[in-house]
Amino acid sequence: MAKEIKTIGVLTSGGDAPGMNAAIRAVVRTAIARGLKVKGIKKGYQGLLNEEIIDMEAKDVSDIIQRGGTILGTARCLEFKEAEGQKKGAEICRKHGIDGIVVIGGDGSYRGAQALSRLGINTIGLPGTIDLDIACTEYTIGFDTAVNTAMQAIDKVKDTSSSHERCSIIEVMGRNAGWIALNVAIASGAIACITPEMPYDMNAIAEKIKKAHEAQKEHFIVVVAEGVNNSEGITKGIQELTGIETRLTVLGHVQRGGMPTLRDRVAASQMGYRAVELIDSGATNRVVGMKDNKIIDVDIQEALAMKKPFDTELYRVCNEITF
Repeated sequence: MAKEIKTIGVLTSGGDAPGMNAAIRAVVRTAIARGLKVKGIKKGYQGLLNEEIIDMEAKDVSDIIQRGGTILGTARCLEFKEAEGQKKGAEICRKHGIDGIVVIGGDGSYRGAQALSRLGINTIGLPGTIDLDIACTEYTIGFDTAVNTAMQAIDKVKDTSSSHERCSIIEVMGRNAGWIALNVAIASGAIACITPEMPYDMNAIAEKIKKAHEAQKEHFIVVVAEGVNNSEGITKGIQELTGIETRLTVLGHVQRGGMPTLRDRVAASQMGYRAVELIDSGATNRVVGMKDNKIIDVDIQEALAMKKPFDTELYRVCNEITF
């Protein structure tokens, strides 16, 4: 028999992502519409252990759907990776009458959710990360905003690159994954894309740039994922190999912030709604995701075991349509 759910908590964990507020809003409003009480947990699992827990009403999530970041705050919590910290978290949930928690974050956040589920707190995970690196879902909250932010920044850099006939190396976020880099490289007309998943040949990239320069091309954009860990070396190498002035621009955390796009607002709202549906039905240890543009859910253990293959076909498109 499924456990009766009366009160749910909601938290955001790990790196922030545009659209998290839309997900929080959907969780709160859906839960209240179903007669459930909602408690917001500030600063992720660290806030749970510190008992930074607040009651949330419908009005508390008014006018947040368009805001970047997360109104609940987020933090990384090493203590929650340990069994004692997880046990303490479950006890605090019971102390505050929290029967289940919706966790918005990435793979690390899911491991915390899985631990709480084993300790009797119903948990549902939502994929909140700009990196698009969660294998169980085709889409993650924040990705669309992040790539649009990066694309718009590169368009601006391209203007000054053209004026000076420079090569611009643009480092985008993606600690372990090149999804942002790949998509932005195509959208911005980059001459090359370098990601952690694929080998790269500096000499081949330099030759491509030199040929384009001989054909009177005035700007050269190379997009590099931060996970490659060699943006400065790539910048220096390309300048030495081509003789063209080459500058590095690191976009950094600007990609995490800003007003979420329509896609992120809608996807986050759909996922938040499904999370409450699941938790209200007594489901636990599940992750909400998207497949074939439909909202799905899978077991957390299965989700963590999945490996996400890099899109080599899209990578080939990126390389073959550049000048």
